Amino acid sequence: MILRNLNHPEVKATRYQAHGGGVAHMILDTRHLQTLMFLAHASIAPGKKLTGHDDPMEEIYIIQTGRGRMQVDEEACEVTPGDAIHIPTGSVHELTNTGEGNLTILVVAGLIPA
Repeated sequence: MILRNLNHPEVKATRYQAHGGGVAHMILDTRHLQTLMFLAHASIAPGKKLTGHDDPMEEIYIIQTGRGRMQVDEEACEVTPGDAIHIPTGSVHELTNTGEGNLTILVVAGLIPA
């Protein structure tokens, strides 16, 4: 069993700026996982966003706190805690915090297809 949280020293050491407007940490990655690339946590301040980008792997964003607007390719919708958004490989996606508090998410990423 591997137990990690945002206070774990290895997780704290992975802090990075995520796609322009978020602060993220890698909770688990390929050092720990066999069939997934990573599990990350990101926090987006009010009025900020993870700017539009595409990734070479499938992802799932899980909204933990706050509210926002999620766009995947041409589709857009409001998101709130408990929502899970599937992002297909290569889809351009952007998440904007539309609330008054931080928007926090978990990001699950699959392996890059061969």
